[in-house]
Amino acid sequence: MAMPLTMLKNGESSLITHIGGKDETKKFLEKLGFVVGTPVTVVSEINGNLIVHIMDSRVAISREMAAKIYV
Repeated sequence: MAMPLTMLKNGESSLITHIGGKDETKKFLEKLGFVVGTPVTVVSEINGNLIVHIMDSRVAISREMAAKIYV
């Protein structure tokens, strides 16, 4: 069952199953490496924002953006 990326705890990994939101949001996230089928790991959470490990990079995204990424 798909759930938002925000539901993963620190250190948990999963595969991206769906990207929600407007086309411009999807394109923005795709440029950062958030593509369906890509593994993502939550590194930490700071003030509700997430730092994730994706495609050999660490990326910081807002909780609002993370809620549009389903794993």
